[in-house]
Amino acid sequence: MEHELMRIGVSLPENLLTKFDGIIEKRGYSSRSEGIRDAIRSYITYYEWMSDVKGRRVGTISLIYDHTKRGLSNALADAQHDYIDIIKSSIHLHLDHDNCLEVIILDGEGADVKAIAERIMSLKGVKYVKLNTAPPTEKM
Repeated sequence: MEHELMRIGVSLPENLLTKFDGIIEKRGYSSRSEGIRDAIRSYITYYEWMSDVKGRRVGTISLIYDHTKRGLSNALADAQHDYIDIIKSSIHLHLDHDNCLEVIILDGEGADVKAIAERIMSLKGVKYVKLNTAPPTEKM
C-alpha cells in the first residue's frame, strides 16, 4: 500500500538538532526524515496508550524542569495542589544550578492521573515528562 508523503517544515534549536542527528547516525537511519517518522510514530503510540488510562491507577510522573523559568515553580505547585487528593508523595532533586528533577507518586482515578500529567507537560520550561501507570494489584 503506497502512502503519499507530505512535506513539513520544523524549526528546532541547534543543540536539539545536533543531538537528534547523533542519534540518527548511531541508530543507522538513512535520513533525518526516517528518524522523525520513527519519533512521531513513538509519540503517537505513547499518546494512544495515555488516552486509555482508566479506572484506579497508581503511578509516577517524572519530570525535569528549569526552575529559573519565570512562574514555572508556582505553576507546578498550583497543579499539584489542584490534584492533592491523588498525589501521595513527591521527591525533588536539584540537578544543577538551573534544573530540577521531580518524581510525583500518584494513586487515583486514571482520568485525573492523565490530566495532571498533561497539564505538567504543557508548561513552558518543563524539559522532560514521563508518566508511568499501572492498575493497583488486588488484595488476595
